[in-house]
Amino acid sequence: MAVTITIDPISRIEGHLKIEVTVDTVDGKLQVVDARSSGTMFRGFEQMMIGRNPYDAVYYTQRICGVCPVSHSMAASMAVEKTVGVTPPANGRVMRNLVLGANFVQSHILHFYHLAALDYIDTRGILDCAPWEPRFTTPDMIGGDMATTLVGHYVQALVMRRKAHQMGAIFGGKLPCVSTFVPGGCTAIPTAEKVNQFRALLTELRSFIDTTFIPDVQALGNAFADYYQLGAGSGNLIAYGVFETDSTGLSQLLKRGWYDGSAVQPMEPGTIREYVNSSWFSDDCGNLHPAGGLTEPAPDKPGAYSWVKSPRYLETVCEAGPLARMWINGDYQRGISAMDRLVARALETKKVADAMDGWLNELTIGQNGYTYIPVPVTMKGKGLVEAPRGALGHWVSIDNSKISRYQVITPTAWNASGRDQKSQPGPIEQALMGSPVNDPNQPVEVLRIVHSFDPCLACAVHVARPNSRSGVTIPIRIAAV
Repeated sequence: MAVTITIDPISRIEGHLKIEVTVDTVDGKLQVVDARSSGTMFRGFEQMMIGRNPYDAVYYTQRICGVCPVSHSMAASMAVEKTVGVTPPANGRVMRNLVLGANFVQSHILHFYHLAALDYIDTRGILDCAPWEPRFTTPDMIGGDMATTLVGHYVQALVMRRKAHQMGAIFGGKLPCVSTFVPGGCTAIPTAEKVNQFRALLTELRSFIDTTFIPDVQALGNAFADYYQLGAGSGNLIAYGVFETDSTGLSQLLKRGWYDGSAVQPMEPGTIREYVNSSWFSDDCGNLHPAGGLTEPAPDKPGAYSWVKSPRYLETVCEAGPLARMWINGDYQRGISAMDRLVARALETKKVADAMDGWLNELTIGQNGYTYIPVPVTMKGKGLVEAPRGALGHWVSIDNSKISRYQVITPTAWNASGRDQKSQPGPIEQALMGSPVNDPNQPVEVLRIVHSFDPCLACAVHVARPNSRSGVTIPIRIAAV
């Protein structure tokens, strides 16, 4: 007999995500036979931008997410400068990379230790207080000395994450939400003291990554080797590329491309479309390129179940994130699974942190980092970059020097999307299909797969109005915390 399990909200993520799975017996074993991923808040940042100064987008859109604000600032800046043909000075490019790199490092450390690892650890007798109770405790969880060690590293990781924020703030002005990024570069001016401060923090973080973070992820992979076979999803991957390494913008530390299940291919942004078949948006919002995208809520739409649209590339379901970037870049191609996502994220953290040490040497002390760009009167542009969680795009139209249209596709819009015009489930939904559930009352397997994507519903959906008819007052049934 089929059983429906609803986890609402999923804990240890940013924002509000509801996961509903149907579990049934297949070949004598309980497994997921259907899944739905639902963002339960209305998205409204696009409407907020209409009529504003284009430069406001650099600062307003950072408030989409407190974990990865730097990427939004970068995308909003690039949307203007790429269109008008202005290239930031070398110092601006390098300082942007350093601040964004710091954001990647803190986010990846946060994800493993504070959001994902607790799905695998029996913390009874170690963490017996809120917010670690109530909790799932299943027979396969790690206990004993290894559990104690990992919890100790959980605490250490809090300190490391703070240091990454401090590091990024040296050239970013502050974090979260950087204040020095503008169309045309970065307004900070490097000094020898700032470089030394940055390098001292980076050296400490690189040591933590090498001696603690990566070994912990590898140990978890050894203990849960079956998760290298679970949570594959669509098998298609997409990345916009990030960390420009020369003035042309064509050379990147992590390159642009997409993986079609058999080979890495060039990626053409013009073929992206958003669909709304399962989303609470009017049908007029569907089958549109984001440059012409619309955001028209339809909370009573029959058959819809999410405030997340369904982005597709060449009408295919694509996963975004560290695994996608590392695969497309040729750095990690072991497999596509829940555990592969964790491992690729840790290895990417090292790749970025190591590159940052070299970028510090490229800075010219005392030299300006930006080129002034007057506000365009009329233009259409896009800024494509990567956030820690995956491909991020901003598309802007400007008329009479004011924003007339703004669309954002976040990484979690790719990953947590629902059914599209072909009834294709989104990446998280597909990843859950076929996964075992040993105990329907403690579906930890579902959490492990969902958390492997590091979903951020604060990014994918925004602006909730309590007690409205916007679909946000879904009764909360907490099955796991």
